[in-house]
Amino acid sequence: MPDKKILVIDDDPDILESILAILQSEGYNVVTAVDGKEGLEKFKSSKPDLVLCDMMMERVDAGSKVAEMIRKEDKKTPVYLLSSIGNATAGNISIDELGFNGVFQKPVNPESLLNQIKKTLNV
Repeated sequence: MPDKKILVIDDDPDILESILAILQSEGYNVVTAVDGKEGLEKFKSSKPDLVLCDMMMERVDAGSKVAEMIRKEDKKTPVYLLSSIGNATAGNISIDELGFNGVFQKPVNPESLLNQIKKTLNV
């Protein structure tokens, strides 16, 4: 079982619950936050190995602001975008310029999510 901590930031309780169940079923330690402010606080206090962050939360660009602030704190922790417009976003902007390592389209495909996390965290 992986001994890795993942922070999930999303203002949709159904998305949080589903991703939490997927990750916990694989043995990940999961920390959740319902907005960018809480996400940044939990990032600092929990020191996760990977972050999944919703793009559109309380403000349209909240996800990119969270990623930018995480990057100021820590340049190494992988940060992935969760978005219902993920593919369109990835096609129109440079995800890495926003501070993200990649994009997961909502609804998240559990197999794709787990495969990418395992690859990224080398587990």
